[in-house]
Amino acid sequence: MTIIENIKSEIMLLSEKFMMEAPDRYDMWEEHVKYVVREALALARKYDADLEIVELGALLHDVATIAKIGTRQDHHITGAEIAQAMLEEYGYPQGRIDQVKGCVLHHRSGKNATNNEELCVADADILAHFDNVPMLLNVFFKKLYVSNMTLPELRNKMKEFFDHDYNDLSERTKEEFSGRYKLLCQIVLGM
Repeated sequence: MTIIENIKSEIMLLSEKFMMEAPDRYDMWEEHVKYVVREALALARKYDADLEIVELGALLHDVATIAKIGTRQDHHITGAEIAQAMLEEYGYPQGRIDQVKGCVLHHRSGKNATNNEELCVADADILAHFDNVPMLLNVFFKKLYVSNMTLPELRNKMKEFFDHDYNDLSERTKEEFSGRYKLLCQIVLGM
């Protein structure tokens, strides 16, 4: 097995455990990580980034959340530490481990990226939210029922979320994604 196959297998196992323990049976692999990997690799090809580093970074970007270690607020920091340990187990070279850790550390916004690989993972994390509209609708409709929001209030909250994510993309990706974003807003939000 390759390093990517090994890490993917570990992430899928952790995701299965996460899902079994989650009250809503949320599947991190099926509902998020696989989309991040797909988008990250597509961006890596466009931006001439190292495909292996990008794929490992995408696979490991939320490892702390999936493994339920640390807090959501610090999951990027804890995740980088977990990625270090996992990759060391496979004898992965330290210089490349550092690159993957950078992807995990900086995945929360393309604005924090220091190289193409980090940018691909950060932007892919955001694009993955837009790839999985049923997951987004599920999250927001739960908020609707829990908080007694009106439908117009929910629509405005969703628009704020969409705009926040869109504005967190790097300028390069934002430009390429703008048409898709406008169409998504029209279809999902009626705007």
